[in-house]
Amino acid sequence: MPHSVELITTIAAALGLALIFGFLAVRLKLPALVGYLLAGIVIGPFTPGFVADTSLAGQLAEIGVMLLMFGVGLHFSLDDLLSVKKIALPGAVVQIAVATAMGAAVATAWGWNLTAGIVFGLALSVASTVVLLKALENRGILATPNGRIAVGWLVVEDLVMVLVLVLLPPLAGVSGGGSEAAHDRSILGTLALTLGEVTLFIALMLVVGRRFFPWLLWQVARTGSRELFTLCVVAAALGIAYGSSVLFGVSFALGAFFAGMVLRESALSYRAAEESLPLRDAFAVLFFVSVGMLFDPRVLLEQPLQVLAVVIIIVFGKSLAAFLLVLAFRYPLNTALTVSASLAQIGEFSFILAGLGVTLGVLPVEGQSLILAGALISIALNPLVFQAVEPAQAWIRRHSPHARKLETRDDPLAELPADAASHTLTGHVVLVGFGRVGRHIAESLDAQGLAYVVAEQQREAVEKLRGRGIHAVVGDASEPAVLIQAHVARARTLVIATPDAFQARKMIETARALNPRIHVVARSHSEDAAAMLRREHTIDVLVGELELADSMVRHMREHTDRSRSGHV
Repeated sequence: MPHSVELITTIAAALGLALIFGFLAVRLKLPALVGYLLAGIVIGPFTPGFVADTSLAGQLAEIGVMLLMFGVGLHFSLDDLLSVKKIALPGAVVQIAVATAMGAAVATAWGWNLTAGIVFGLALSVASTVVLLKALENRGILATPNGRIAVGWLVVEDLVMVLVLVLLPPLAGVSGGGSEAAHDRSILGTLALTLGEVTLFIALMLVVGRRFFPWLLWQVARTGSRELFTLCVVAAALGIAYGSSVLFGVSFALGAFFAGMVLRESALSYRAAEESLPLRDAFAVLFFVSVGMLFDPRVLLEQPLQVLAVVIIIVFGKSLAAFLLVLAFRYPLNTALTVSASLAQIGEFSFILAGLGVTLGVLPVEGQSLILAGALISIALNPLVFQAVEPAQAWIRRHSPHARKLETRDDPLAELPADAASHTLTGHVVLVGFGRVGRHIAESLDAQGLAYVVAEQQREAVEKLRGRGIHAVVGDASEPAVLIQAHVARARTLVIATPDAFQARKMIETARALNPRIHVVARSHSEDAAAMLRREHTIDVLVGELELADSMVRHMREHTDRSRSGHV
């Protein structure tokens, strides 16, 4: 019964070789995913020896994409998405247009027709969600303002690609001839139907799903069965993803993303994320292996210049476009570099679009090979691109006065209003970061009637604060100019509500240089980082887990004291 073991054989070979090559890659100081990609090439149909089932591997990889997007949704609320809409929506659309134009121009130079060039360019314009999320999670910046912008940007890209995949068949009909008016009507009708289906799906998920699925998760949790809870989480992720695809024409990835978003409304969302993590990691590995299986190494030897052109468009072309767009929206240089690094690769949507293009006859087979080659190389290079963000940031700021001016030019949010009352800017608190921790601190300061200035990277948050009459400046507080604008020289206390110890060190050095007697309070996720900051700067550093433990002990003591006094 050879057919009964194909699935087992594929999984065993994929995971086993991924482990071996991943281990070797790490020992050679390379990203582990490079090893996963190499494992896929080894068991792929284009290399001698054992060949795994490509179809099965692709389906397993699709499960990985769904589970990963589900996990993103668990950490990414609708409010997060709406908070970055002003940059993510126009930025993603313009970046897709630029990348598509570059791809079409190169394809035309190769002698392809315009339709093939557009499809080719679109495939190069959309980044891999899987790769991006692993990169952001590994660096601990998924929940930061930069991470939210990058994820929001990719969500918009995914939505655009959903429309492209639906509209490509009628567009292919136009390129094949026939009545132009009839085809135009067909395209408009298809577009209206797609937008209607996607809108209906999102409405159902946000209105009905936000109430039903958290309730269901709670009911299952009440049984006390860990197996049932895990099953409920996985069933919700895969079931909603599949159902949304069948009923509304939405991609698996997008459906799973919204499934995670609605389950986030549950108080058990943290546990749901924890329970699904092992499966997400395992299937993410299968995704990378499946990408490697699709790759034909001969294209590197037969068409090296074409491959080089594709890699340049992916890694440099569209990343540069995103970089300039983010700066044009007056976001910090660090945000611009993080977003551009996030987009310096292509992935799952590119493969789907390329496959559909070949099937419809609007993209040559060599185009698919070039897209796969570009994906493989860009995915392998992406960790190195992320590692280059900090050195690139330092180099640009050191050598380019124009870039520094571009970052802060004429931005009303980068400076406090001229009419700001001087008595509120003396002996005040400078609060860095306005996330969950920062908001609670601000509420406490308001309750005590204490003046404070907020320094926050997210423009939308600063705009809302100023609308409420609260002093706030936008920018990276590790840059001296931001703390200067917050009048740290005359402040009583600097509160660093962001957990990044490296950035905190820069803020403390700037604050102490301008105000040697300033009291500094910082937070950290790591006891080692907290000890380092205390040792180097003699400041108060709070570790979240330890403070929670102390608070629980204090409540326990208070309860014990009340009980004893009641007995007396």
